[in-house]
Amino acid sequence: MKKMIKKLYENSIVRYVFFGGCTTMVNLVSFYILRKLHIGLNIANVISIILAILFAYVVNSRFVFQDHCETLRDHIRPFSRFISARLLTMVIEVGGVWLLVELIGMHDMAGKFVTQFIVLVLNYVFSKFFVFTRKSDNYCDL
Repeated sequence: MKKMIKKLYENSIVRYVFFGGCTTMVNLVSFYILRKLHIGLNIANVISIILAILFAYVVNSRFVFQDHCETLRDHIRPFSRFISARLLTMVIEVGGVWLLVELIGMHDMAGKFVTQFIVLVLNYVFSKFFVFTRKSDNYCDL
């Protein structure tokens, strides 16, 4: 059993799916709490996404793609790329939630959940091939 768990952990896709699930939970739980506090749909959505982005950078950097950045300065380039990619998927998510909830009439949590699948796939692709890539200039030894 221990060997099987270790083998699963060695796979970056398995790690990404696990920590992506954790990131999705941060996003959904914070969105739910903000909506229960009567925060507007788009404001709650943006705040929850920002919290999820910050959480995702830490876990993706440390656990999923296992970078070796040691100083804050080492993180500047990958963090900038990460934020750029996540801002793009944030636009897709905010637009998707708005479209599903306001135009189609879907329940706000259902609309938020549906958009998570699209965002999860896009975020993996961007992280794997744009942010945490060994070919990145001056990126800390991956």
